[in-house]
Amino acid sequence: MSARSQTPRDPAQSGGVEIQLPWWAIALPAVAFAALLLLVLNPVDAHAAAGDPVLTNLLERIQAMILRTAP
Repeated sequence: MSARSQTPRDPAQSGGVEIQLPWWAIALPAVAFAALLLLVLNPVDAHAAAGDPVLTNLLERIQAMILRTAP
């Protein structure tokens, strides 16, 4: 005699596990995506992509000091 297999039930109808996310779990990634999309569409506003002249000058001075003291 063969055993009957149970048919899977729909969790929505049987009161199964329900996953609830907090509001910020959806809002924060959406805001980050929108900000990155705006930077891609308008790269003029991305000031961090340009080199900082203060840092460049500092590195050049350090390099010059190292080259002067090298034998």
